[in-house]
Amino acid sequence: KAVKEGMLEKRSDGLLQLWKKKRCILTEEGLLLIPPKQPPPQQQQQPAPPAEPAAKIKELHFSNMKTVDCVERKGKYVYFTVVMAEGKEIDFRCAQEQGWNAAITLQMVQYKNRQAILAVRS
Repeated sequence: KAVKEGMLEKRSDGLLQLWKKKRCILTEEGLLLIPPKQPPPQQQQQPAPPAEPAAKIKELHFSNMKTVDCVERKGKYVYFTVVMAEGKEIDFRCAQEQGWNAAITLQMVQYKNRQAILAVRS
């Protein structure tokens, strides 16, 4: 179930570190990053053609996420970093009024709280 949907810009890992637009779907489990040209997973009636593999959709699951650091607000953008459990850092930016960093942080905290409650009950 989507909590928030929209566009985010992700900094590429390459040498040039270009900002690339990604369609993002925030769920209660994590953040899905979808190349802008690809239809979202639930809307694909027929399997994706081999030229456009579904593997292009990247999921950042909250179980593998450590923190969301708001780096800075500059101009019209908020720059923030998602820190994964293995130490990998993924840089994002969005328009300030979109509040993606706050939404991701809130969902991550709620996810971790649910996991903690389940751990206590078992």
